[in-house]
Amino acid sequence: MIPNQWYPIVEAQEVRNDKPLGLRRMGQDIVLWRDIDGNLVCQGARCPHKGANLGDGRMKGNTIECPYHGFRYGADGACRVIPAMGSGARIPGSLRVPTYPVQERFGLVWMWWGDERPAADLPPVLAPAEVTENRKLYATKRWTRPVHYTRYIESLLEFYHVTYVHRDHWFNYIDYLLLYGTPSKFGLDGRERYLAATRITNHKVETEAEGQTIRYSFDHCQEDDPTNTTHYVITFTFPCMVHVQTEQFETTSWLVPIDDENTEHILRWYEYEQVKPVLRIEPLRRLLPWASLYMEKWVQDPQDVRIMEHQEPKISAGGVNKFIPVDEMNAKYISMRAKLLADAAAAREPAPAPARTGDAAREPVREPAPA
Repeated sequence: MIPNQWYPIVEAQEVRNDKPLGLRRMGQDIVLWRDIDGNLVCQGARCPHKGANLGDGRMKGNTIECPYHGFRYGADGACRVIPAMGSGARIPGSLRVPTYPVQERFGLVWMWWGDERPAADLPPVLAPAEVTENRKLYATKRWTRPVHYTRYIESLLEFYHVTYVHRDHWFNYIDYLLLYGTPSKFGLDGRERYLAATRITNHKVETEAEGQTIRYSFDHCQEDDPTNTTHYVITFTFPCMVHVQTEQFETTSWLVPIDDENTEHILRWYEYEQVKPVLRIEPLRRLLPWASLYMEKWVQDPQDVRIMEHQEPKISAGGVNKFIPVDEMNAKYISMRAKLLADAAAAREPAPAPARTGDAAREPVREPAPA
């Protein structure tokens, strides 16, 4: 997991002021809640008293109450109430839970995972223009998969696997018909065209935003029929965002580490431009993105995950894959991830003492005498 980054952890609308929301992210149990004014709070979920999960607790005004013994904690993490000791009790300062910086951006809650810094020194939440300036209607859904986030991200940074992985399920035929078939044949040639497009051409990879964003454009085509071509633009922004745009569809995925064995996939599906002239009513236009999300969750994504569950090694890194030229986007992600990890590790190492020269170098280093 790459430290000193903002990670999206849940949709903002899921966090309420009448009930805490317990989650596991970045290998830690956390709890989200809102105070009575709607302000967002993110804290470690373990009550320091006996380790109960505060996500199973209750809201009491501007505090969260432990479900085990009723200890209450404020937004700053300090324990405010211990019922068993009475209202006038002196509460130990050690009874507190860690509190993490959070922001609400793009309809999501983002948690800072990294070094403690003053709020003014925290960097902004990064997202490309495809997200920040996107005015399309969309639907969002999330689910958990038992794979490492590096393998999950890799699967979305190339699309030439789709011909081999996403085929022959009855639900896939809807995609064939609506997205890949030709009008002259009423879409019935969709499956044939889908399976025939196996070649990647015109691929180009660019790095932007100070090494935090990679943009990849390519054509996925049928070698002997240039009319059967889909143009893709894939944009990846660290630590975990993948935006995919074609003439047929547009999505944004955030592949968020739960721990080293599990990943949370937050998927946003945008409305189809093809249907806007036909469906003028917004609620109806949202139905198709919702249908696509359910198809992705229950059909296409499980097809990918079945492959990823059996990949070895479980974590992708430099030297574990034999990439081919059209895997340049995957290779760039792996190398840039390694650099970010190395930079974060170097920043945490103490600076070496200055070299001693001349007579000073020959003198033994003596500890100061005790006072």
